[in-house]
Amino acid sequence: MVASTHWLASATGMSVLEGGGNAFDAAVAAGFVLQVAEPHLNGPAGEVPILLWDEFAQKVSVVCGQGVAPGSATIDHVTGLGVEVMPGTGLLAATVPGAFGGWMLMLERWGTWSVAAVLEPAIHYAEHGVPTLDRISATIETVEQLFTDDWPTSAATWLPGGKVPAPGSRLTNPVLAATYRRIVAEAVGSTREAQIAAARDAWYRGFVAEAIAEFSTTTAWRDSSGEVHGGLLTGDDLASWSATVEEPLRFDYHGHTVCKTGPWGQGPAFLQQLALLSGYDLTAMGHLSADYIHTVIECAKLAFADREAWYGDAADVPMSDLLSDAYNAERRGLVGTRASFDLRPGSPGGGEPRLPDYPDPARLALASGLPGARGVGEPTVGSDGRVRGDTCHIDVVDRHGNMVSATPSGGWLQSSPTIPSLGFSLGTRAQMFWLQDGLPNSLRPGIRPRTTLSPSLALRDGKPWLAFGTPGGDQQDQWSVNFFLALVHGGGLNLQEAIDAPMFHSEHFPSSFYPRRSRPGVMHIENRIAAEVVAELRHRGHEVEPRDPWSLGRLSAVSRDGEFLRAAANPRGAQGYAAGR
Repeated sequence: MVASTHWLASATGMSVLEGGGNAFDAAVAAGFVLQVAEPHLNGPAGEVPILLWDEFAQKVSVVCGQGVAPGSATIDHVTGLGVEVMPGTGLLAATVPGAFGGWMLMLERWGTWSVAAVLEPAIHYAEHGVPTLDRISATIETVEQLFTDDWPTSAATWLPGGKVPAPGSRLTNPVLAATYRRIVAEAVGSTREAQIAAARDAWYRGFVAEAIAEFSTTTAWRDSSGEVHGGLLTGDDLASWSATVEEPLRFDYHGHTVCKTGPWGQGPAFLQQLALLSGYDLTAMGHLSADYIHTVIECAKLAFADREAWYGDAADVPMSDLLSDAYNAERRGLVGTRASFDLRPGSPGGGEPRLPDYPDPARLALASGLPGARGVGEPTVGSDGRVRGDTCHIDVVDRHGNMVSATPSGGWLQSSPTIPSLGFSLGTRAQMFWLQDGLPNSLRPGIRPRTTLSPSLALRDGKPWLAFGTPGGDQQDQWSVNFFLALVHGGGLNLQEAIDAPMFHSEHFPSSFYPRRSRPGVMHIENRIAAEVVAELRHRGHEVEPRDPWSLGRLSAVSRDGEFLRAAANPRGAQGYAAGR
């Protein structure tokens, strides 16, 4: 089974499984196709966290394909440029591109196919073209002036014939195809593993690294600050980085064990919500009742407040305290009958929480309408806070029982100027760092930004059960929680019914993306929710903003249920697809 956010990726993954590949081969091939099919939502120089189940080893692992800040990326250096908040676009916010290393590490350790085989579908689509999605066309139209006025290399790549590609037209990227063809040509060795190592060398120490370093250190471009800045990435930064395999964090909930990344990502906020919600009888409340939604939203506010104060790529994040029974029993006392309008991090282990000094978005380039502000932040979250699309996601389960959940993102076409010799843009994940000392997520050389990318994998009664996830920035660990709770407390909903159920999320806490906007007390909810439920939520003080009936979330999932494999994908946007046999 394969489920993803784009039908071509799902079809690609399924073709790999049909051709004898395993779940890991299929996920890698599908991931590279997503770079071509959804270039406004992810790219070759982005990043990918992966959760996987290895049936042979009977083990869950995390593959971290999240790159780190450059060696010269210090707070003093960046603020010395007159920058108050790390820009949301341009070269200054680039981290080491981690996606390629993450995919290659999973292919090397768990896959069976060659580099050439997993890259062939992406090369084909980059050369021959994919249908231009409505959202691709709309995204390019949004940044057309920026490309024309300030980023001519992007204009040359994404404005064929000087025009925005029309929806449904054929979208090609021959330069990217040539880049991947050269990777394949240089991926030589006497074994499959040696070929993968050679491909990785070509990317991080060879021609790709050289082109990235030259572009980053010798050119300068307007970014969302409204000013012109060069980049900080060097060849040494790329050469010294590698993807890693880590243990997941876990939490047991109603017979299910949910596995997430460490606090270098926001994934533990999912687990903290479960720890809080374990003290309530959600089944008795009734799925999507006012009591149910109020409780879930208020617990999300508390979990994400802790994310703001405690999460980062640091060794001293107090995760055991944050997930402990005693801490969550105390935190539950903050959930009242009325909606909270305060950001309330806790004091796990008696520690003193410290929140950043949040900027005023009105003073930043996004609010002032500077050309360099176009395309900032999470790729399709608008300046009005509405989520119009998101990142990408892939789930796979194979005939052996191996499972993969991956959320590739970053390096989208509107993030920074296209590198003309490679056909792709650098990512801007460093926009998530704070330029303030002493915070878990303060900018420091060689560490990972606290990303929002959050794949999920769950066991049931100790056996692999579910791989799932969604794009959506800060909403990922709200929509995924909604889906998971629907399966557990929804009265027997299947995967598709749980995905189709009306979605909701909060904008209460600060965004992870430039310009760090928050809207205390505001929640969005698809207007398929019963009117009396919305009225009761408003009565309790929530500022409810109804959204179109099929507009929130882009979930996909695959599951193992006894002898059966199942898959489901999001119908919203008529783009996600699930396939299997």
